[in-house]
Amino acid sequence: MKNLIKYFIIIVGVTSLKPALAQTTNADYQGALATKDHYKALYFIDEADPAKIKMTLRNIDNALEDPRLKGKLEVELVAFAGGYTMFLKENPYEASLLALQKKGVILAECSNTVRERNIDKNTLFPFIGYVPSGNGEIIIRGNDGWTIVHP
Repeated sequence: MKNLIKYFIIIVGVTSLKPALAQTTNADYQGALATKDHYKALYFIDEADPAKIKMTLRNIDNALEDPRLKGKLEVELVAFAGGYTMFLKENPYEASLLALQKKGVILAECSNTVRERNIDKNTLFPFIGYVPSGNGEIIIRGNDGWTIVHP
């Protein structure tokens, strides 16, 4: 009986919140407030699809330009598996990557991918860095409080 009363109180309490929540309309919503002084995000790309690569680069730029985060956001972009193609000199991403790097984005390639796929580093852009493993970077950054983004 006590449990039944508890459930009744919880249900009544939750349903009484609905009118308060309904007062905020979509037109009034402004999004979350950036109340911290600093934010960190690790984006990763693990596929060669040009549309996915372009979207990832655009997403990073959009985050950097978000007025709530402007000047507060630290970003790293790590590529592994098929994502390494983003850093190939023969592909059309150099200008976008350099623009992001100029905004402070760390650009990194997975050394495991380079080794396992026998990639000649001379075919990759010279301005990128290397991490021992892409997954290791995700694990370490995530445990260091970075938000992990995989568009």
